[in-house]
Amino acid sequence: MKALKDLQVGESLPEITLDPVSRLNLIKFAGASGDYNPIHTIDEEAIKVGLPGIIAHGMWTMGNLTKLFTPYFAEGFLENFSIRFRGMVLLNDVITLRATVKEKQGDRLKFNVSAGNQQGIAVLKGEVLYQLYLT
Repeated sequence: MKALKDLQVGESLPEITLDPVSRLNLIKFAGASGDYNPIHTIDEEAIKVGLPGIIAHGMWTMGNLTKLFTPYFAEGFLENFSIRFRGMVLLNDVITLRATVKEKQGDRLKFNVSAGNQQGIAVLKGEVLYQLYLT
């Protein structure tokens, strides 16, 4: 694994592909986050509002995106995290997480980040500013 300080613009972190989204994942996240909106856990409630079925919490997807940076926390920290939700994450979707260096300025790296489903459709896009520890 290459150190973040050695990455150049255009290089990417190793992709992470999550296990298929399960109802249990979403029930656990509802409990952890306090977001008990039934569109995330009860099919009938999601369908009532015009959804194809339950959808993942946007913050579930965003939270998982931080897994890209977990192996590098000995080198620094996430200073800023800015994302836009682009699509829904459905039950059984397989989400792939990506991060590519957009800019490098001294001890800061700006990454383009994204999460996409098994059909290659982006469900989340954004930027992460990563601050390296001063050495």
